[in-house]
Amino acid sequence: MEKVVIVGTGCAGLTAALYTARANLSPLVLTGILPGGLLTTTSIVENYPGFPEGIDGYALMDRMQKQAERFGARVKFATVEGVDLSGRPLKLTADGEVIETQTLIIASGASHRHLGLESESLLEKKGVTYCATCDGALPVFRNQPLVVVGGGDSACEEATYLTRFASVVYLIHRRDRLRASKIMAERTLSNAKIKPVWDTVVTEILDAKLDKVTSVRLRNLKSNAESVLDCAGVFVAIGHVPNTQIYKGFLDMDENGYLTPKRGMETNVPGVFVAGDCADHIYRQAVTAAGTGCAAAIDAERYLARLNQ
Repeated sequence: MEKVVIVGTGCAGLTAALYTARANLSPLVLTGILPGGLLTTTSIVENYPGFPEGIDGYALMDRMQKQAERFGARVKFATVEGVDLSGRPLKLTADGEVIETQTLIIASGASHRHLGLESESLLEKKGVTYCATCDGALPVFRNQPLVVVGGGDSACEEATYLTRFASVVYLIHRRDRLRASKIMAERTLSNAKIKPVWDTVVTEILDAKLDKVTSVRLRNLKSNAESVLDCAGVFVAIGHVPNTQIYKGFLDMDENGYLTPKRGMETNVPGVFVAGDCADHIYRQAVTAAGTGCAAAIDAERYLARLNQ
C-alpha cells in the first residue's frame, strides 16, 4: 500500500511530489492524460519566479519532475478511471490496476472549455483546436487567416503566438474589452497582425461538409447582425473545466465542479487533499498552483504523522 498517491503532474502535483519525496514518503505520481499539465502547451512562461528571461512551459515541467524524482518520487504514466474514497485504505483504479493508499493528493488540473457547437465537435482536429503551441505551425494554418476565440490571457497568448504563422489573426471576444492582464492586453492589441472583433460570438464553424474549417459564422451581441468570416482554423481559448468528474459523490465541490477544501488543502474525506487548478477558479497561475501543491504535501505529511502516532 502506498503512503501518498498524487494525481497530476502539473505545477501543483510535481511540487507536492517534491515535498512528500523530501519527507521520505516515496510518493507515487500518476500523470493523467497530459503529463506535465496544460503548462506543457505554453511556449513561454514569463511570470514564474526565478526565470528572468522566461522559460518554455515543457522545460519548466521537465525540470520540476526531475527535481521530484531526485528525492524519490515515482512517476507513472497512468490515468485514473475511478475511485473509492468511502473507506480505508483509499482506492484508485488507474489503467485497470487498483492502487491502495493512505493519503491522496488530487492535482488533476483542468481541461479546455469547448464552445459547445455541433460543428466544433465535427471539425475538432480538422481545423478546430485548443492549443496554438501544439498545432499553430501545421502547414494547413501557415499564411492563412486564423480565428482565436476568447479574451483572457490564454486567448491573447494564443493569438500572439499564431502571428508567427498566420496572415492575420482575428480575436473574437464577446465583450468590448479584453479580460487579460494589462501587459498581455497591450501586447496583443499593439500587434498589427491581430484584429479584435468585439461584442461577438461564434455561432457556427464552417464547413463540416468539406471536412475542414473554411470560415466561421458570427453574431454581434449588440446589433444581432450576422456575418461570415473566412479562416483556415479556429483556436478556442475560453477557459477551463476542472478534471474532477470521477470524484463526484465522494468530495465536496462547487456548482462548476471545482473541489472545495475545508481547512488548508483538506477535503471532506480524511486523508484526501487538493491542489492546483482543480480547486482554484480565481487565480489559476503556475505559481499559485505550486504553492497549493506545497501546502497539500505538508498537510498530507502531518496527517500521516498523526495517523502513525
